[in-house]
Amino acid sequence: MGYLYIFGTIFFTVYGQLMLKWRISKYGTLPAELMDKVIFLLKLLLDPLVLSGFLSAFVASMFWMAAMTKFDISYAYPFMSLSFMLVFFLSILLFNEPITSYKIIGLILIIAGILVTSQSA
Repeated sequence: MGYLYIFGTIFFTVYGQLMLKWRISKYGTLPAELMDKVIFLLKLLLDPLVLSGFLSAFVASMFWMAAMTKFDISYAYPFMSLSFMLVFFLSILLFNEPITSYKIIGLILIIAGILVTSQSA
């Protein structure tokens, strides 16, 4: 059951990040003027899908607390790196973000780190 908690944490974290990116990109860039920034951010905060991203972060926190009852943090936390991998691949698919050699190298290092730390249990 503990791994389900880690998976839930990763799933809701990734959902929240992708939802925020998607909705924020629909509104454009942050304006230069302070008052325009405040209005821009308030519009974002009233967007139901942005709110779902924030709710997702809260749910991810609940899953993480449950995971902490099952695992040492030094064992469980490296699995959170899987969220980087998922966001990387999904951002390519959903947002047409570029693939660079540095991103690939970083991803390989993340995978190696997960493999090494998962052996320490």
